[in-house]
Amino acid sequence: MTAATPDTVTTAAVLLATGLPFAAFALIMAALRGRPRLCAGLSIAAITVSLSAALLLLVRHWHMTAPIGAAAQWLVSGRITVSIGFLLDPTSLLMLTIVTAISFLVQVYSLGYMAGDPGFARYYGCMSLFAWAMTSLVVSPTMLQLYVFWELVGVASYLLIGFWYEKFSASEAGKKAFVMTRTGDVAFFLGLLLVLVHFGNLDILKMNAGDVPLHMPPAMITLSALLIFGGIVGKSAQFPLLTWLPDAMEGPTPVSALLHSATMVAAGVYLFARLFPFFRLSPTAMTVFLAIGTISMLLASTMAMVTRDIKQVWAYSTISQLGFMIMGLAAGGYVAGVFHLTTHAGFKALLFLCAGVFIHTFGTNDMFAIGRAGGRALKIPMICMTIGAAALAGLPPLSGFFSKETIMGRLAGLSNPLWLGAGLLGAFLTAYYTFRLIFAVAVPAPEKSGDEAPVGAPHGGHGGDPHHDRHYRLMAAPLVVLAGVTLALGWAHGALGRFLTAVDPGLDAHPAAHLAWLPYVAIGLALAGVLLAWVEFGRTASARIGFVERVEPVARLFARRWYIDDFYRWFLDRVVYARLSAFCDQGDRRVIDGGLDAVARGTVGGSRRLSVLHLSMVQYKMMVIFAVMGLLTLYFFLG
Repeated sequence: MTAATPDTVTTAAVLLATGLPFAAFALIMAALRGRPRLCAGLSIAAITVSLSAALLLLVRHWHMTAPIGAAAQWLVSGRITVSIGFLLDPTSLLMLTIVTAISFLVQVYSLGYMAGDPGFARYYGCMSLFAWAMTSLVVSPTMLQLYVFWELVGVASYLLIGFWYEKFSASEAGKKAFVMTRTGDVAFFLGLLLVLVHFGNLDILKMNAGDVPLHMPPAMITLSALLIFGGIVGKSAQFPLLTWLPDAMEGPTPVSALLHSATMVAAGVYLFARLFPFFRLSPTAMTVFLAIGTISMLLASTMAMVTRDIKQVWAYSTISQLGFMIMGLAAGGYVAGVFHLTTHAGFKALLFLCAGVFIHTFGTNDMFAIGRAGGRALKIPMICMTIGAAALAGLPPLSGFFSKETIMGRLAGLSNPLWLGAGLLGAFLTAYYTFRLIFAVAVPAPEKSGDEAPVGAPHGGHGGDPHHDRHYRLMAAPLVVLAGVTLALGWAHGALGRFLTAVDPGLDAHPAAHLAWLPYVAIGLALAGVLLAWVEFGRTASARIGFVERVEPVARLFARRWYIDDFYRWFLDRVVYARLSAFCDQGDRRVIDGGLDAVARGTVGGSRRLSVLHLSMVQYKMMVIFAVMGLLTLYFFLG
């Protein structure tokens, strides 16, 4: 499949959508740091134009039947050519709209949340950097160009997670996120090199065209697919690289909504969808992807059942839902996975932004403390968070219900019923931990001394700011918009599915099971999770202790994240530092330093021996000259 040539309007719209955020970032960081209000206005103006351009492209090409692209030669080496440009197809158009829409709403919301912060201008500069990197990633026509912006997204994420770098925990969280995502990216890059060496091309359309098996043996396709998936594991926080995402909540809450719910971590799932035909060439790799998504979904659900931090609950749910998307894609459900990515972007951004209002108001992340401080009195965030929670739990008629059911249908079409059983279990656990949080905030328990963080602490809270009402209105407006999207988006499933498969109907050719009983079982399990959460946390007389928390070893296991971080700590201390680092240190000291020292000592010793020829001792010099002349005479006359 080849890309059609774009017209002038399309080219201009792409350049505006991707270029203006970069221009805003450059101006803010180079010249406008001392004028925070102008920085915010410039950044929001840039993302507004980007969103308008993305919507124009989506509407203009809604009925497209072939991808549209423009490319120029970037790198040429022998038979290998790498291009640079842009590529528009249904997947990239949809993701471009999601990224710009969420970025716009988050930046408007941030006017209230970040008001008065000393790093206000720097914050909006980093926001524009992220928007530029993410939009450019989405429209990349080659995997090398995508990889460049993939890494820039990681840089922007690092800067935003560690935005409050004065806090040790924030700077550590930023470094942890950077290192763990880079670990996956090393595997990603190795996979690209394998494709480049054997296939000779990193053009996305050519990798998806189906002729890769003519150039690469099946084992090599599987290996390269697994290595590329390593980047997805890192970026989308999947097992075993999943523990960085909860710690990344140290950044401002709008950052959590932008990077770690709707766009940045979803870039991994987007990459899976982008290379879906290539990945599908290896059934073995797809089975591995399905297993990793399932494990991640279940592990993160259990972790969310015991935490009290409102942002960490939504962070664990993000890991879980990303695993659910990967399950849908790995089961052959291209539309199912992309549709859930789309609905999740809306309701998860909504949940994080609602959490930000509570944190900004009460100065604590503890959901039980927020409830006791009067969290339910904030009507708009409370109602909107409940809508988002119902969508996350998969309750009809909200968007999450429709997208989850499409994935369940794909899982039901697999020969092994284990995958469907895991998906249904995940639906129950999701509903339970989601409404555990809702009931903790909406139906607070009587206050107990020493059981909560102090409410109204300086960090995060407005602390009696007289401008709080204005800030509240700025934060509330995006919530209402996202709640409306959550209510309505599910009904667009059919139209969205036709749009996504218009260019390549074979993307979703894998059959899905149509079981009449499946939606009722899924809804029943979700309602059972809600009911159990109400019994344990919603009733006035309830003890506010979950069934998992009553079993101390299990609660500790979940709270310690299945000891994954402990294993990493042990591995670093006992293997990397004590063995590998010590071995490298000895090699550095004995081989490199020792070799250089030996050369230096030899040079010094030789110089001392030769220095005797420069001591003004004429007899020795004449003797050497005579000997040389004698040898030359013998050579010429007797040779």
